Amino acid sequence: MAESAESTWEIAEPQKLAFDEPVTALHVRVVNGTVNVMGTDEDAARLEVTQLDGPPLIVTQEGGTLTVAYDDLPWKGFLKWLDRKGWRRHAVVSLAVPSGTAVEVGTVGAGAMVSGIDGRTTVKGVAGDTTLVGLSGSVRAETVSGNVEAQAVTGELRFHSVSGDLTVVEATGPSVKADSVSGDMIVDLGPSGRSTDVKLTSVSGEIAIRLPHPADAVVEADTTSGTVSNAFEDLRVGGEWGAKRITGKLGAGTGVLKATTVSGSIALLRRPQEERYEPDGPPGNPSDNPPADTPPAGDGTTGKVL
Repeated sequence: MAESAESTWEIAEPQKLAFDEPVTALHVRVVNGTVNVMGTDEDAARLEVTQLDGPPLIVTQEGGTLTVAYDDLPWKGFLKWLDRKGWRRHAVVSLAVPSGTAVEVGTVGAGAMVSGIDGRTTVKGVAGDTTLVGLSGSVRAETVSGNVEAQAVTGELRFHSVSGDLTVVEATGPSVKADSVSGDMIVDLGPSGRSTDVKLTSVSGEIAIRLPHPADAVVEADTTSGTVSNAFEDLRVGGEWGAKRITGKLGAGTGVLKATTVSGSIALLRRPQEERYEPDGPPGNPSDNPPADTPPAGDGTTGKVL
């Protein structure tokens, strides 16, 4: 079988590119600035660089893999890249790729947002915050000090950080596993109709977990010197001095919830019961029955090589 040809572009100024060849994997590595990756229903991928200071970005496409990165910023050992002289650069990069693309994003001091991706998503950040929205594939996020916010994630979520915080909103995936040294964790589990495996570990960070109604999990949460708060009558709180534990079973106990912190506090919160809206006004009045919020659609335009 013949090897796939490699195409290369050097981006030294703001520019747009459109790629005719199919894209199944995306690799992005930048320093400072912003990275936006959006999954679309289109078959082609599009790149727009709106700001660029410092050395050029190198764009390569080989087979189904599209890479947008600096030559001196490898993926291997990414979180240990601490060349301060190399930080003197800035890029604002936006990409639209097929939703099934496997995405890898590495940022040093840059913010990142990844949305609408069904494939696997991996994010690594030395500093800079990351937002993940509407991802249905497996998600892995590693940061040194950057915070991660995940909204409406339906796949497996893995998080590792030294001091960055984790905020999860409306998670309905099969598992959420996170560990941090000093970062706080707030995890909101949405109703999914299936069991969820949640395991959170921190040394000094605080942990708060909001469970759906009705909850269904075997619970084991403990802190060595922090405080605990429990909103569930079926769970037991033990330990008057020093270490405290919350244990018990909610519902059938098909899911697992384990939370451990040494000096941080732990709070188990109850999600309000889902309420069904029953309009009591005349039918056909849109002001009485507003539609559910939906994410904005893509612009549907196709890029051109400029």
